Amino acid sequence: MPIIQHEEFGKVTIRRNARSTHIRIRVAPDGTLRVSAPMYTPQFMIKRMITSSREELRAMVAAQHPVLNYENGSSIGKSHTLIIREGSKLAVEKHGLQIVLTLPVSAKLTDGVVQDALREAIIAALRREAKGYLPKRLKYLADMHGFSYERVRFSHASGRWGSCSSSGTISLNIALMKLPFELIDYVIIHELSHTRHMDHSDAFWSVVATYDPAYKQHRRALKREAPSI
Repeated sequence: MPIIQHEEFGKVTIRRNARSTHIRIRVAPDGTLRVSAPMYTPQFMIKRMITSSREELRAMVAAQHPVLNYENGSSIGKSHTLIIREGSKLAVEKHGLQIVLTLPVSAKLTDGVVQDALREAIIAALRREAKGYLPKRLKYLADMHGFSYERVRFSHASGRWGSCSSSGTISLNIALMKLPFELIDYVIIHELSHTRHMDHSDAFWSVVATYDPAYKQHRRALKREAPSI
């Protein structure tokens, strides 16, 4: 199936079907977009529909959350720990580097209201970690390898780990803080390489390989992870 790269939503998988009568877009379990389209639909029409449906697709991506399967003592990001205890009412509080979830006896971790409260706390923790680590690491790798960029911004409601705009703005997903450090570096080098080549041509991958010789291994490992929170 053909794949296109969208500037905001990242990888978009296209499936052409002889039985389809119109273009349909859905969010896959990994947070990426999947398009079903009539057999001979040109790519420019698919891209146009994605662009015209940005707001709806953003909401769809944001709503496509995996179940948070944490337990007492689980690590959150690089420095936070989840503490689960019983109590009379649901509460999620931050105490230093601990996220303390108070769970009533009648509630389960998989309950929607519990998942929403916990996810909000995890997003806040990962955002703090991301803001403290990623800009410094981005600048370090850029300076080391002679890259330049305009600015950095953070996201989480996205199906991609990072992106680079034509103006030199690098966006990094706060979910990067869930990854091993070597995969964080791979994503950063990947986006920095886009400051020289905005496509995924051989020239682009040559730049990536220059600064991350193990990029193929890192790329495979990254495909086993999901940028959603």
